[in-house]
Amino acid sequence: MFKRELLDNGMRVVTERIPNVRSVSLGIWIDVGSRDESPQLSGVSHFIEHMLFKGTKRRSARDIAIEMDSMGGELNAFTSKEGTTYYFKVLDEHLPRALDLLTDVFNNSTFERKELDRERKVIMEEIKMVEDTPDDLVHELLYESVWKGTPLGQPVLGTRKSMSGLDREDLLGYMKEYYTPRNIVISAAGNFDHDILMGTLNKSFGGSKQGKARDKAGPVDFKPSINVRHRKLEQAHICVGVKGLPYSHGDRFGMYALNTLLGSSMSSRLFQEIRERRGLAYSVYSYLTSLKDTGLFVIYAGVSPSKAASVVRLVWKEINKLLDYGVKKDELEKVKEQLKGNMVLALENTYNRMSQLAKHEMYLGRRYTLNEIISEIEKVNPEQVHRLVSELFGSREIAMSALGPVDKEELQKEIPVH
Repeated sequence: MFKRELLDNGMRVVTERIPNVRSVSLGIWIDVGSRDESPQLSGVSHFIEHMLFKGTKRRSARDIAIEMDSMGGELNAFTSKEGTTYYFKVLDEHLPRALDLLTDVFNNSTFERKELDRERKVIMEEIKMVEDTPDDLVHELLYESVWKGTPLGQPVLGTRKSMSGLDREDLLGYMKEYYTPRNIVISAAGNFDHDILMGTLNKSFGGSKQGKARDKAGPVDFKPSINVRHRKLEQAHICVGVKGLPYSHGDRFGMYALNTLLGSSMSSRLFQEIRERRGLAYSVYSYLTSLKDTGLFVIYAGVSPSKAASVVRLVWKEINKLLDYGVKKDELEKVKEQLKGNMVLALENTYNRMSQLAKHEMYLGRRYTLNEIISEIEKVNPEQVHRLVSELFGSREIAMSALGPVDKEELQKEIPVH
């Protein structure tokens, strides 16, 4: 049973009781991420996320880890371009203990300077790890290019320069400005009593002041570009991107179908053509990044440097097939069944269901039931998919990033221009 309710201070709470499971997943979702940061504060959202696990007035960092492990549960967090989330998943019998722990972490972290300096070093190592992981870094290069000059183009982790300059006052000031009830959604899914949970949440969070809502981000332009970074590697890593759709767009289910058809699974056209038929790549896939006001459709491949241009050519060959001939009804029906199956299976997990509740509240302003989602998938037709292919790829507004021993001019020849 789904319920939406407000705490005494206006903080939104969305819950779904699932009585036939033995777990509970609960998350605190803050509507602030790296796109809200100035260049000087780049990485501050992620830094705060780390620091909330480094000790409270009641618990040390070690106490926090041991207590959650003793429940056999998971306590974690993540930061994205538009949000920061703190969550746990535990057996239903441990909900009171887990909620007390998460509440303490969220409300009472001390941000001790020695812990802050230590964690700064940890994040510096995390930045180095991305820089040493080419199949991660190439995506950052793409974001940096297409959203150049805006906070969306900044890495979520921040930079070495920005991390060196952040101090305790920066973190606490940022939290005071953005970690307010207007910017927070608490979501929960699993086996629990909603009324008891609301009572506990009101005691823990209901007294905090409303504060101001997060400022709406300004419009972000997509910048077509070619960003090639030469590095001595065994593989060339390539991303091709075009402007996608916002999370709430009316064509989003058609976009999901297009992504599934083109590259998000082993039966997709790109996987079958480039890996299975020609053996040119171990990893080739597509994915969607959907934000509040914009998005990206990205295709990635890791290939031998000598085959990089050929693989880019094959990517566009598959796209041109869709542009010229569209998709047949029987192929699309298989894609839709795949989408429905993936959705239903994912929602058997309380964490995924908790996440969906929060995202629907934050991005759509309402909950979409599973039946509504399946109905929307059923409505997708070949004409809609062909229109989306034409709108996204037909404009020839294209960006590409590449990392490895590749020739920029050779790759650029394979990118169609308007």
